[in-house]
Amino acid sequence: MLSRRLIWRLRLSQLMLAAAAAALVVLAVVEGRSEGSPQAALLALIALVVGLAALTISYALATVRRQTGALRQLGAAVERLADGDINARVYFDNRDDVGRLGDGFNRMSGKLADRVLRLERDREQLRAVLRGMVEGVVALDAGQHVLFANEQALRLLDLPPGEPISRRFWEVVRQRPLLDLIDRALGQTEPVRAELDWAGGPARSLTVHAARLAAGAGGAVLVLQDTTELRRLERLRQDFAANVSHELKTPLSVIRACVETLLDGAADDPEARDRFLSQVDEQAARLHALILDLLNLARIESGAELFEFGRVPVAEAVSACVERHRARAEARQQTLRVAEGPDDLAVWADEEAVEQILDNLLDNAVKYTPEGGRVTVGWHAVDSQVALEVADTGVGIPEADLARVFERFYRVDKARSRAMGGTGLGLAIVKHLVQAMNGSVRAASRVGQGTTFIVRLPSFAFREK
Repeated sequence: MLSRRLIWRLRLSQLMLAAAAAALVVLAVVEGRSEGSPQAALLALIALVVGLAALTISYALATVRRQTGALRQLGAAVERLADGDINARVYFDNRDDVGRLGDGFNRMSGKLADRVLRLERDREQLRAVLRGMVEGVVALDAGQHVLFANEQALRLLDLPPGEPISRRFWEVVRQRPLLDLIDRALGQTEPVRAELDWAGGPARSLTVHAARLAAGAGGAVLVLQDTTELRRLERLRQDFAANVSHELKTPLSVIRACVETLLDGAADDPEARDRFLSQVDEQAARLHALILDLLNLARIESGAELFEFGRVPVAEAVSACVERHRARAEARQQTLRVAEGPDDLAVWADEEAVEQILDNLLDNAVKYTPEGGRVTVGWHAVDSQVALEVADTGVGIPEADLARVFERFYRVDKARSRAMGGTGLGLAIVKHLVQAMNGSVRAASRVGQGTTFIVRLPSFAFREK
């Protein structure tokens, strides 16, 4: 506003001086007709001075207009920069003070742009790292408002994307142990850690680390780890150790009792001696089978089992396995038959592993099928795989137990299984062998009607393609 007033005043002064100069020139011309008149010379001098003043004011006016335009352009650039336009620049032709001011503004804007871009790049890298973490990360301010939460944290806390941002943590999460942990972290300088059983959504175990931010910043950072699988594996390990101890204790107790009885004098009675020695032999064989199965299972799980993959004709493998178990089935008056299937089907697998899978499944079928029952083995192609089915008309498996029959030492009827001499590891070995050969196994059963185990292995024909 001030610059505009100044320009108009300069223009008015310029017009007045120009009018005065014109009037003086006219007077000088009129007076000049009188030769040698001193008034004419004076008027001419005054006209010259006024003309020079008018030219000076014209130059000043042009300069002010140019500087005012430059300052107006600089002010607009400053406003754009304040609004977030980091690419705001000014371009001046003049090299005066205003031009140097514009150069300084451009340098400042360029450095600011570099810093903003660098901060933005660092922030995106940090967000990418946090998004890629398997742990959940939540940042809170001093008022426990959620500043940041990565996708894993939202999943673990059962929260939809974007909902908790800017809201108080206790408004979106209603887990008292977790809220108490945050209060403890905000009230002390040392990080705190706790293991929580998450009640919301699917049940899970969480390990939470909470640490207060640096002094003056306020707030806290939470790191959440899903330890559900780890706890499950720990329970499996504990159950496995307990089951192995129990399975070893039973035959060892029988062997020790028989030996003590023989040492106490039963060895002198031929009938009693033979009976006790028979029990010792039976339990020793059971121990031997158990140890072999444990070693075999450990070798498969560790990846140390070396498979020789090749073409394994299904019909030949099934026929050979059925013949190995036919005598046991006939002794129990069972019908053991091979269902009709394509003779040209073959699987891409290890031959010994396929034999072991079939032997374990047929052994179970014969054991748990009553006298007069039927065991059937068949196969057929399913897409790029070959399905092997072992079906029996045995006692069946309750639906609640179907999901666990492939666990180590899991028995539906523990007393019946031990009486039949099983180790409790056969189906676990089947599952691990099938998975190691890129296959799958499942069971379908109805109590009192029988059970069917379905093993799927990669087809050799598909492998050739």
